[in-house]
Amino acid sequence: MQSLKKFLNTKGYIRVPLTLTKTNHLEMLAKINDIEGRFILDTGASSTCIGLDSIDHFNLSTQESEIKASGAGASNMLTHISKRNSIVISKWSRKKIKIVLFDLTHVNNALTRHEALPVHGIIGADILKKSKAIIDYQKRALFLKI
Repeated sequence: MQSLKKFLNTKGYIRVPLTLTKTNHLEMLAKINDIEGRFILDTGASSTCIGLDSIDHFNLSTQESEIKASGAGASNMLTHISKRNSIVISKWSRKKIKIVLFDLTHVNNALTRHEALPVHGIIGADILKKSKAIIDYQKRALFLKI
């Protein structure tokens, strides 16, 4: 029986390694506007998000949004939106990506309390759907359709 990796490779997928953090989150590297950052992979997040403190890091142009963000430990948070961004995850890339920005302090505080590194943001279901993503939890790998 052929491995999942070999099978998905024949179907045009690439493999992206994931790191399991001390908080049991899957973490990955991605580039936003050609600048690398650390992101949590979150299938429950509807949108890809970046912390407000990383606006300058990723050279984002933002505008206020009427959408309120909710997540683990916080709700009704004010958001900004950034449109027309590029994202690169390994060899997979897209342009004109919309990113939601909000205060991720509560997320990073929880991570650092458990001796995990802080993150720049969250890769959400929007990117996972666009990339036809498949997650191999056992092998800690994300597969994206090129």
